[in-house]
Amino acid sequence: MAAAVLASGAFAPGAQAAPKPVVFGTAAASPKTHTGACPTTVTLSTTVKVKAPVALKYVWTFSDGDRTRVKTYRVGGRGLKTVRLSTSVEVTGDARGWGAVRLTSPVKKTSGKAAFAVTCTGDEGITGDTWDSVTTSATGAGVPEDPAAPPPTGQDDNDPARNPVRKVAIAFERTTAVKCPVTFKVHGYFEGLPAGAQTVRYRLVGAQEWKTVNVPADHGDVFSTVLETIDWDWETGKTSVRVEIDQPNRLTSNVIYYFQCGPPRTGTSIGVVAEDIVRTDMGGPLAELIADAYLEAVRTVSGAQVALVSRKSISMPGAELKAGGVTFSQVWGVQSSGVAVDVRSMTGAQLKQLLGHANPQIGALTPSASLRYTVTGGVVTEITLNGAPVSDTQVIKVAATYILMGGWEGFPQWTGTTRVATSGPDNTGALAAYIANHSPVPAPKGDRVTIR
Repeated sequence: MAAAVLASGAFAPGAQAAPKPVVFGTAAASPKTHTGACPTTVTLSTTVKVKAPVALKYVWTFSDGDRTRVKTYRVGGRGLKTVRLSTSVEVTGDARGWGAVRLTSPVKKTSGKAAFAVTCTGDEGITGDTWDSVTTSATGAGVPEDPAAPPPTGQDDNDPARNPVRKVAIAFERTTAVKCPVTFKVHGYFEGLPAGAQTVRYRLVGAQEWKTVNVPADHGDVFSTVLETIDWDWETGKTSVRVEIDQPNRLTSNVIYYFQCGPPRTGTSIGVVAEDIVRTDMGGPLAELIADAYLEAVRTVSGAQVALVSRKSISMPGAELKAGGVTFSQVWGVQSSGVAVDVRSMTGAQLKQLLGHANPQIGALTPSASLRYTVTGGVVTEITLNGAPVSDTQVIKVAATYILMGGWEGFPQWTGTTRVATSGPDNTGALAAYIANHSPVPAPKGDRVTIR
């Protein structure tokens, strides 16, 4: 039944409220055109004026048929508020395209198109899908809410028959000892597949050819396989790998970076940190972030359980990552050595002895979030791994750079330990990948080590 309306224009009791007004501003690309070195980053943005309080649900849609996952942004306060919605597009070859915002709540409405054109010089061999959205953000009078919220009912992401792969992840395994030329395997991990044997089509982002993975009937919750074996040298001009799935939602994986066959273009955008992340005399939040990055870079392939970082591995004593966008140059300013992240196993007793060398002169060995410990008078008095006490006989797989393992950062050499893996990426690439895959990255608390 239609809602009754009073002469004054107000709704009668029980009537539904009118939709909140939504007004889009001008959509724009920055830069609108680019002629020069690639890869390059183009930022697409628009503004939307809404009456607060309200929760905006939106997706970015693109001219090539791709779209982002649905994002939710809650606008606080009261009255009219303006929110800026943006997405960063990484372009690896000649491309022309556009992006637009499609609101699904509080009303269904689409913004204007932010169009861009990129002409790459000196990179004629790149064809096919040459651009991809890498980060999406909203800023204004609100706070992000549930950034991975599922799309509305009826969208492709909710249809397993059309989008059988719910999540895809990749991992790096270097098979050569030298930094460059390098050969590495790309391991793929597929989650959410329906029961039974099937095929999945994928390709490397930026490639033209789709490839097929045969998934057996007994694939389990996560099916894993080696997708690619890749060779890079100084002439390749590549620094990153990402996989996309051939299904309507164009699902993409995490990104892997490797910088030892040449850095990316100066100013290349990596990701975003939500707040300042600083280095302290003992290591602090910045060292904790780096340790988390090391562990994530090697854990899937090697089974590493914890990563350790010395403050000396951080390029400059006053190094920090400032809140906001992070470029390759800023990552390099924190982790410039480019040394490999390896994994060795040791007993709990050996680990305690190593950690007990913490002191004001050399700092402490900062662990990843999985480990916490206390040192009293040069002795580890408390230590937990994933919340459980560490015993002296327990065997633990520990990741670190081979520089730290070799005893060149003020701590003892890791003698008597057992090599597990020497297949990790460079430490610069590990940090860049972590920031890219977890943006916006919050600052760790800097409280994993206690010195008494």
